[in-house]
Amino acid sequence: AGFLLCSLLLAPHCTEVAADETQPEPKTPCANWMGGAPGYPGHNGLPGRDGKDGKDGLKGEKGEQGAEGPKGDQGEIGTPGHEGPRGFPGYPGQKGEKGEGAFVHRSAFSVGLTERVPHPNIPIRFNKIFYNEQSHYDTSTGKFLCNIPGTYYFAYHLTVYLTDVKVSLYKKDKAVIFTYDQFRENNVDQASGSVLLHLSTGDEVWLQVYGEGNNNGIYADNINDSTFMGFLLYPDQD
Repeated sequence: AGFLLCSLLLAPHCTEVAADETQPEPKTPCANWMGGAPGYPGHNGLPGRDGKDGKDGLKGEKGEQGAEGPKGDQGEIGTPGHEGPRGFPGYPGQKGEKGEGAFVHRSAFSVGLTERVPHPNIPIRFNKIFYNEQSHYDTSTGKFLCNIPGTYYFAYHLTVYLTDVKVSLYKKDKAVIFTYDQFRENNVDQASGSVLLHLSTGDEVWLQVYGEGNNNGIYADNINDSTFMGFLLYPDQD
């Protein structure tokens, strides 16, 4: 009986002790518990979903200017813009070189005969005026008087009839050129000549028949003309 009583009293205690050996006490400072070795890290989880866009932040400060890029292709020509306002007058330019004078020197004449030449060895007086605006040709003397020094052109075209013609152009009492035309029976011929001359103020130029009286076959009528002309090409620079 005593043994059974002791067994009954000790049985729960033994069961509790066995239970205590299999179930460790909670980790408390008083339990004198020692933890086990750390476990291995788990695998990385899947990425989460993108979050919502946040609000725009404050505008940052202006950055430094970057390097200049390469030149682009030329663009198409645009439409013309509106005319801008009129600008201010510019500064005066440099003084130009001296130009020629505005005054144009003029000296010219063109005259003709109205009748046959009466006498040789004197100036032929052409009294039909085609042009003599400056009056540099004198119909009373048959001479052209130079008023503007320079280079002149003279020419004559003479109708030849009834007899031969020997004519010369004079400058300052000296024959410059000679023209001879031989008359042919029952024919009307032409004699002509031209020359360039330099004249000084006061020089005179005229035409006259030279030789004997039978060489003055210069002729003119209502259908045939004998003419004399001259004009200034260009005046002397000074």
